[in-house]
Amino acid sequence: MRVCIDTLPGGAGPNEDWAAGTPTLAVVLDGLSTAGLTTGCRHGVPWYVAHLGGYLVAALSEPDRPLTDGLADALERVAAMHPECDLGNPGTPSATVAILRHRYGVLDHLVLADSPIVFEGAQDYSVVTDLRVDDVLPELRAEVERHETHTPEHKDALQRFVLAQRQTRNTADGYWVAASGPEAAEHTLTGTTTLGEVHAAAVMSDGVSRLVSEYGMATWSEVFATLRAGGPRELIETVRKVEATDPTGRRWPRYKSGDDASVAFCEW
Repeated sequence: MRVCIDTLPGGAGPNEDWAAGTPTLAVVLDGLSTAGLTTGCRHGVPWYVAHLGGYLVAALSEPDRPLTDGLADALERVAAMHPECDLGNPGTPSATVAILRHRYGVLDHLVLADSPIVFEGAQDYSVVTDLRVDDVLPELRAEVERHETHTPEHKDALQRFVLAQRQTRNTADGYWVAASGPEAAEHTLTGTTTLGEVHAAAVMSDGVSRLVSEYGMATWSEVFATLRAGGPRELIETVRKVEATDPTGRRWPRYKSGDDASVAFCEW
């Protein structure tokens, strides 16, 4: 498996995405924004995704190990690294997870939250993503989207939304992400695809997939054409060019003008 990766921050702050590729593995993590709120952890989201990603790659070096077991193990190992932090805080650093593994002529996938994996087949494209978060607190979400980004009203609405969202995170009535406990691995979307069924695949954070899913400014066919012509960097730059035409989120309401963006493009 040939994997080409790139990741860029969405603004002046640190990149809270993380991506990695090996001859058999592609991993993308998208750290959840804190919206400026406390987390109970002194390390921060970039530290969390970097260590979770590293442990994931190590845990899945054995090809027969289930992806869910590898994720659970990585979550436990990261938690053990900072027991002095308040890991029970509902805002503890957390992330979405998307993993694609090439194993004995098949492709195993795991998705937790809204970082999708897109498969390019002979005739069409299939998207594996977990959108349970979209069903949570729609009224507060709509309030955020009523305001332009970079305004005090937008910031206040976003913090209220994130505070409420944290109370539903990793609960039966909410949605699941990688955080401090291994139980999130039990709530992932997993599956296997025969290698012959696909020509290529893209593992990405929603900072990239929104070009298709939210902005409607490209098709998946165009996304894969861009990946082949210019690689992940050109695709991310395409997203940035689109967002630059709507810097305050009037056309496409969103949480920030530009989100961190990561892609792992896989070919065989």
